[in-house]
Amino acid sequence: MADSLVIVESPAKAKTIGKYLGNKFIVKASMGHIRDLPKSQIGVEIKKNFEPKYITIRGKGSVLKELKDARKKVKKVYLAADPDREGEAIAWHLAHYLELDETETCRVVFNEITKQAVKDAFKTPRKINLDLVNAQQARRILDRLVGYKISPLLWKKVKKGLSAGRVQSVAVKLIYDRENEIKAFVPEEYWSITAKLLAGKTEFEAKFYSLKGEKKELGNEQEVNAVLAGLDKAEFIINEVREKERLRNPSPPFITSSLQQEAARKLNFRASKTMSVAQQLYEGIDLGSEGTVGLITYMRTDSTRISPVAQEEAKDFIVQKYGEAFYPETPRVYVKKAANAQDAHEAIRPSSVMREPESIKDYLSRDQFRLYKLVWERFVASQMASAVLDTMTVDIAAGDTVFRAVGSKMKFPGFMKVYVESNDDGTTEEDKLLPPLKQGDKVKKKQIDPKQHFTQPPPRYTEARLVRALEEMGIGRPSTYAPTLETIQKRGYVAIEEKKFVPTELGELVIQQMIEYFPEILDVEFTAQMEGELDQVEEGKEDWVKVLGSFYESFEKRLEVAEEEMEKIEIHDEVSDEICEKCGRHLVYKMGRFGKFLACSGFPECRNTKPIIKDIGVTCPSCKEGKIIERRSKKGRIFYGCDRYPECEFVSWDKPVEQPCPKCGSMMIEKRNKNGTFHQCISCDFKEELQEKE
Repeated sequence: MADSLVIVESPAKAKTIGKYLGNKFIVKASMGHIRDLPKSQIGVEIKKNFEPKYITIRGKGSVLKELKDARKKVKKVYLAADPDREGEAIAWHLAHYLELDETETCRVVFNEITKQAVKDAFKTPRKINLDLVNAQQARRILDRLVGYKISPLLWKKVKKGLSAGRVQSVAVKLIYDRENEIKAFVPEEYWSITAKLLAGKTEFEAKFYSLKGEKKELGNEQEVNAVLAGLDKAEFIINEVREKERLRNPSPPFITSSLQQEAARKLNFRASKTMSVAQQLYEGIDLGSEGTVGLITYMRTDSTRISPVAQEEAKDFIVQKYGEAFYPETPRVYVKKAANAQDAHEAIRPSSVMREPESIKDYLSRDQFRLYKLVWERFVASQMASAVLDTMTVDIAAGDTVFRAVGSKMKFPGFMKVYVESNDDGTTEEDKLLPPLKQGDKVKKKQIDPKQHFTQPPPRYTEARLVRALEEMGIGRPSTYAPTLETIQKRGYVAIEEKKFVPTELGELVIQQMIEYFPEILDVEFTAQMEGELDQVEEGKEDWVKVLGSFYESFEKRLEVAEEEMEKIEIHDEVSDEICEKCGRHLVYKMGRFGKFLACSGFPECRNTKPIIKDIGVTCPSCKEGKIIERRSKKGRIFYGCDRYPECEFVSWDKPVEQPCPKCGSMMIEKRNKNGTFHQCISCDFKEELQEKE
């Protein structure tokens, strides 16, 4: 007979832990939170020290009955929810519901779901940490006050169904501000001159650097022509060669935000998908004869700390797999990424580095494998020796002009043998090699290529860039990024175009009202300060009621002014020329989470909707009759298909181009890499570069 009940959040976690603990333990899942503030009302007694009025979440009746029945059969209850504020709050609510003594050592936490970690955790249970609980309560109540006080105001003055939130409003404002920067941007002309040179038979490139001994920026065609005139009869002679050794250090292991960013760049995962797949890896995967094992440590963390045991295991693996030279002289220790980082957890790492991705690939789904491989490689690389690169900078004199060539070559790969962090465009650093050159050598001019450029506006936010911006500004915490990005799309405040956030008209209107009447909610420093105060509550250094009271005092005054002075705004839908085929009314443009679409103006009587068809001007290569149009998948990803579907089933994730391949006549598609856009044939190796990256 079992003598202990263990309560975790999910069935997957319950299944994994149940196998480790054996038949003396009953393991049940609470399915997340069991109590919350009511949806129908604010649920906070503001005048009674912000006392929350918790109710049982609808639909949890059968789960709670099962937990209560199990409670009656055992002597001891352990609460093993996740090791963060939310998990602590879930444990606290369960303790209240099951009438456990708060002073009892009933709380069990583990950072990884492996047999040893779980067994060790049950040897040292602790009391529920009320500071963590209070920090979670304070955040929940703070967000409830903002949401349930401002949202009704927006319904009345702007449009029904809107919402405002502390973190989501700042995120929308960042997107709104960036769009305004782009609109206000004035491009400036500049030029480059690239010399294609030959050293023997080896071709290399050098860029114009200086004129008459002074570094010079080329602003117009006249300045370029003046430089070119001096190059007609000039000899190109190596003036100076500088070689030096450069160390490149690995990136630290993943924290939540860096995992979301890198998964977006390398795997094309949305933040929500990254967290969902990571949760599966954390809770446990059945590895056949090895049983169910949690493959990674807890994925909501902003700590880069690594346990000594994991570090020692990594050392053994690296030395055995790659050799002594690939391990640094002393183990790598990464400091906290930010002053306000919570160090309760480890970084995100594999539960055992000996479990190589390829060895368990057959047990994982494609997404699970790709994310596990990313976590594993990043962690192993983080513990490895630095890469050593030989860099070469060569100045080439041509009359009064100096051209400069820069290159590097790998001397020792170090951590780069395993992993290299991506740039924002998903590319990684590649070596640019130069031929052997020495001072006084003459090189032959093959071609001089002047090119006009224009400065570019700041880029729109991708998910990865926005997560990084929020993190750098101290807005939100690891658990908030993914749901925040989902919410601002669901509310119609932003849309995604070409994987980048664009504010909608509705989003702009709401932010404009918020800027005027609730500037502190949108103030980055104020919001970051609030996060800091919540951290102080978690550490037992601040009283949560005082934190809320200080905020609400000025917030309440802002509400009163907004109620009086905010004018009602009429939002009119843009009418299209298209007629609804169901009722004959005009269709109007609406904004959804994936951009604009057409809907009947007779809503709600007529609920007809249709996508806006974008013809890209290419004849279908399959049926030769239809036109290729831009479409969106159910998840919002753009793809291309024939407008004669379902008669013709041609589809492509890459954008087809009109010109056939000059080599074999097949269809070509548009692709991008770090050097810009190019056309590539789908059947042969033909590739045509279109533009250089600015």
